Amino acid sequence: MSFNPLQEKGIPLEKQVRNWSELNVPPYDKNQVDPYTQCRVITMNGIEVEGALFSHQFARHTTDLELKRQLAMVRRIEQQQQKAINWLTPGEASPLEVTIGYEQVAVDLTAWVAQNEPDAYARQCYEFGLLEDFDHLYRYANLMDLLEGKKAEKIVKDLTEVMPGRATILEHRHPHDDVRKPLQLGVSHPISHLHALTITAAEQQTMNFYMNIGNRPTEPLARGLYLEIAQIEEQHVTHYESMQDASASWAEMLLLHEYNECYLYYSFLQGEVDPRIRNIWELHLGMEIEHLRLACDLFRSIEKKDPESVLPRELPEVVQFKSNKEYVRKVLETQVDLSADLTEFVPMDQLPEGHRFH
Repeated sequence: MSFNPLQEKGIPLEKQVRNWSELNVPPYDKNQVDPYTQCRVITMNGIEVEGALFSHQFARHTTDLELKRQLAMVRRIEQQQQKAINWLTPGEASPLEVTIGYEQVAVDLTAWVAQNEPDAYARQCYEFGLLEDFDHLYRYANLMDLLEGKKAEKIVKDLTEVMPGRATILEHRHPHDDVRKPLQLGVSHPISHLHALTITAAEQQTMNFYMNIGNRPTEPLARGLYLEIAQIEEQHVTHYESMQDASASWAEMLLLHEYNECYLYYSFLQGEVDPRIRNIWELHLGMEIEHLRLACDLFRSIEKKDPESVLPRELPEVVQFKSNKEYVRKVLETQVDLSADLTEFVPMDQLPEGHRFH
C-alpha cells in the first residue's frame, strides 16, 4: 500500500477548530443506515474517546507545562472529532438498538483483527473474546425481541449471525485469569500493537457505554442483563489492555495512538458507502496526519530516536468491516469450551476441582 501518513501533509492545527454548527451534525437515518457505517461510527467514537482519555493521563504524568499545552490543544481538537462522530447516532435509536450495533462491532471488528493478526498468542486472545461478544449479541437480541418486539436482524442485516456463543454464564472468571501476556515493542510486529490498541479502545467504549446506560431501562430483566454483561466488558478491557506493552514510554504510546487514528480513518475512508460520512473520515484523516507529525516531533525530542523505529513504514492492510459468518462458526466449533488459567487458554473440563473458575 503506497499511503504513508508519515509522508503526507495534514491540516495545520490552527485551522482544525470547528464551530458548533459544524459539530452538531445531522444524524444518520437508523432505518436506512448501512450496518457497517453504524459500526464504523461506533468504532471511531471509541477510538477518539480513548485518545482523549490517554491524553489526559499523559498530561497528569508530566511536569512540563509546554507539553501539557500541546496535549491540551490536540486533545481539544480530538474532543471535537469525537463529538462530530458521536452526534451521528440518532436520538430516536433506543439504547437497546444502539447496543446491538456495539455488539456487532465487537464481533466483526474482532473477527477481522483475529484473521489478520500475525502473533499466534494474540490471535488466540482475540478469538477467545470474540466468542463471548458473540453471545452478548445473542442475549441483547433476545431482550430486544422480548421488550420491543423488534428483531436484531433488522439492524445487523444478514451480515452477522445472531445465535449463542460461549454462554455468558461461563464467562465470569477470577480477575487473575483475565490478564494476558504482553506484546513487546521492537519484537512483535508493529501491526500487532495497532490491533491491541484498536480492540482495547473498542471494548473500553462498550464498557463505558454500559456503565452509563445500563441503569436506564425500567424493566428488572433488562437492568440485570446490562449489569451482567457490563461486568464481562470490564473483564474484556483487562484482557485486551494487558496485551499492550506497558514498558512503552508515554511518547511511544502517543505515537502509536496518533498513527492508529490515521490508520483507522484511512481504512474507513476506503470502505465507507455514505458520502456525507465519508467526508468526515477524510476531514479527520487530514487532522490526524498533523497530530501524528506533532507526536513524531515530540518523540524525536524526548526519545532521541526516529519514529520509524516504532511505526510501520506504510499503512498495513486496511481494516475492513465485512461478514465473518464462516470464520465465527469455525472458532465456535473449536473453542467454545475454553476458559482461562492465568495467561493460558484451556478447556473448562481440564480445570482442576477447586480452581478459581469454579
